[in-house]
Amino acid sequence: MRRYGDPIQKGLTYRRRPGAYGLIVKGRQVLLALTEDEDEALMFPGGGIDPGESPIQALHREVMEETGWRIAVKRRLGFYHRQVFMSDYGYAAHKVCHIYLCEAGRQVADPIEPDHTPVFADLEAAQKLLSLEAERNFVRLLR
Repeated sequence: MRRYGDPIQKGLTYRRRPGAYGLIVKGRQVLLALTEDEDEALMFPGGGIDPGESPIQALHREVMEETGWRIAVKRRLGFYHRQVFMSDYGYAAHKVCHIYLCEAGRQVADPIEPDHTPVFADLEAAQKLLSLEAERNFVRLLR
């Protein structure tokens, strides 16, 4: 499994945190989530898989929370992992990120999470704008 991001830091205990994320297309555009906090980032919508959830259930929930959009999941593209300190939760995580190719349906609500805004970018721009190298690499698969 390919690893991205910071190396493992000695002395930290990492909690395993699986997550599901969507490379969500609408024509030649990609639906992204802009997080508007001190660490502003543009990323694939998605997040952690809660106990009792399947990855697909988690993906639908997270996309709705972050963008207000409904999606159709087409197929799993792959996965990667990274280590990160999750300041919102107060712990270091070993994130295993499952990436799904999805088609955007329609926006049915505003994002539930107040610091998230849905943003569309064309495929070329998304490769430059995405905050995570791993996600930029998945966009390259579609070109």
